[in-house]
Amino acid sequence: MTVADNVRDVAGRISRAAARAGRRVEDIRLIAITKKVDIDMIREAIEAGVRVFGENYLQEARGKIEAIGHGVEWHMTGHLQRNKARDAVNLFDMVQTVDSLELARELDKRARSAGRLISGLIEVNIGEEDSKSGIRSGELLPFLNSIKELNSLSIRGLMTIPPYFDDPEEVRPYFKMLRELRDKANNYGFPITELSMGMSHDFEVAVEEGATMVRIGTAIFGERRKIDVEK
Repeated sequence: MTVADNVRDVAGRISRAAARAGRRVEDIRLIAITKKVDIDMIREAIEAGVRVFGENYLQEARGKIEAIGHGVEWHMTGHLQRNKARDAVNLFDMVQTVDSLELARELDKRARSAGRLISGLIEVNIGEEDSKSGIRSGELLPFLNSIKELNSLSIRGLMTIPPYFDDPEEVRPYFKMLRELRDKANNYGFPITELSMGMSHDFEVAVEEGATMVRIGTAIFGERRKIDVEK
């Protein structure tokens, strides 16, 4: 199957999952994850209608963004070191992995210096796994309160990478927890709406549980090629 075939297949699966949940498919955005994907394949995805791409590594993203430009959106979906915040602000439309107060403040500072507004999602370690980045669920409200005065970083919602299970149904409780956490934040006066959750093996369950962004790589581009990546 071609990239275009895969995009159509994923879009159809998103649409059917949305229908099962009584949701509008227009409220769900496909983020094509292009880590270790070459530029020609990204262009195929653009021709197939994809408009948002996610990259995990700054150095790899830089060359792709320079080649393709900003006619599409670029999201940072990998862990971001604080000392690379300036580069991230210049390259990306959104940072999905805001995982510390220090990073949030640095992104705000760099965006203000650049005269722009950068969008962000707070990464939540919903499974409280030591091997993963992100704040813990109980830290969300204090975190939101700590950054509410930042003017150049606009926090739009939450992002998570839940524990992996072969059966996507076993991931459902974690997606539900993230949705409930967002709703709790709304009830406390923090107007965040986005939920970035779900990847190639479990995005349909994520859509059923309220995802507004799904991050799809393998289901569109196939298994990654081995290339050298400088973080």
